[in-house]
Amino acid sequence: MNDSKNLGKGTRTVHAGVEPDASTGAIMTPIFQTSTYVQEAVGVHKGWEYSRCHNPTRAALEAAFAEIESGTHGLAFASGLAAIDTVLKTLKPGDEVIAGQDLYGGTARLFRTNYAPMGIVFHFVDTQEPALVEAAINDKTRLIWLESPTNPLMQITDIAAIAALTKPRGILLAVDNTFASPMLQRPLEHGADIVMHSVTKYLGGHSDVVMGALITADAAIDEPLRTIQNNCGAIAQPFDSFLVLRGLKTLHLRIERHCANGRKIAHWLKANPRVAKVYWPGFEDHPGHDVAKRQMDDFGGMIAFVIKGDNLEQAKKLVATTRLFALAESLGGVESLIEHPAAMTHASVPAEIRAELGISDGFVRLSVGVEDAEDLIADLDQAINATVH
Repeated sequence: MNDSKNLGKGTRTVHAGVEPDASTGAIMTPIFQTSTYVQEAVGVHKGWEYSRCHNPTRAALEAAFAEIESGTHGLAFASGLAAIDTVLKTLKPGDEVIAGQDLYGGTARLFRTNYAPMGIVFHFVDTQEPALVEAAINDKTRLIWLESPTNPLMQITDIAAIAALTKPRGILLAVDNTFASPMLQRPLEHGADIVMHSVTKYLGGHSDVVMGALITADAAIDEPLRTIQNNCGAIAQPFDSFLVLRGLKTLHLRIERHCANGRKIAHWLKANPRVAKVYWPGFEDHPGHDVAKRQMDDFGGMIAFVIKGDNLEQAKKLVATTRLFALAESLGGVESLIEHPAAMTHASVPAEIRAELGISDGFVRLSVGVEDAEDLIADLDQAINATVH
């Protein structure tokens, strides 16, 4: 969409990447469910050759990703991990990566079990403290990878402060923006070079697609990523691309409701005597609140808490006792989800590291959906009362 920078983020999200179909006038981008395209003569075609390389439905989605993230280039992948894998494939043995200490378990597993044995060196540091990041930088550092807010501890990193360290040194800064979505935070505006999303989560929003995305505002960064996407082939499929294009049109409305419900539930949990601690950056006493307030538009619908007594069996019973909160991995869908990170999403993180971070036996993570907040609170209330003593 032309001249979209001056439009509100909701308007941009509704229209991003989508133009009426030239052949029919269809307001929605058609599903181009084709593997190849007929050429008029050798090398003479309409801009499309083979659907691993390019597909009109995927191209519309990739343009939408770039637009809503204040970028210029977007790429859609078969999963979030495929997107992360693509970034790491730009590195070579001996290169070093500084990564946040609190990461999605699958990201940390990919780093430790697939790329570390290939000679990529990873340093896991607390990115909430820019001085610790700076201390870990050396002449072999090629990439800094961080999440903000983090999964699952809801830690906040000052993206601009880290960018101030990377830019002068020519180090790439990549930010996993899955927990915030572009409706709450746009890392490229704060100096990041690459934004990654598990599109499976808020961007898709309906728990029916697995997909990943990379966005940048630099053609020189995009070019090798695009080449790897084509060479390795972990692409998003046309039908999935259509579903996410549809989902994006309500992203701003969904995020407003996620945030409103999250605020109510976070405050209710904090006042509950059976809850020992609540992790949500909207609280003024959250260590990252001031940074979050500055770089985010709201505080989101992701919440974590520790039950009183920090008891494993009680926590497992709690997550299995809710009725509206579904016991499942993933997040960001319209329906509310509950899970136990130590035994589910972060089970692959070594136990000693989980303990050091604070992902304890009684730690529970919520993805607050768009249902009525009063019903969600009643559901948590009955589950906590039945299981936490």
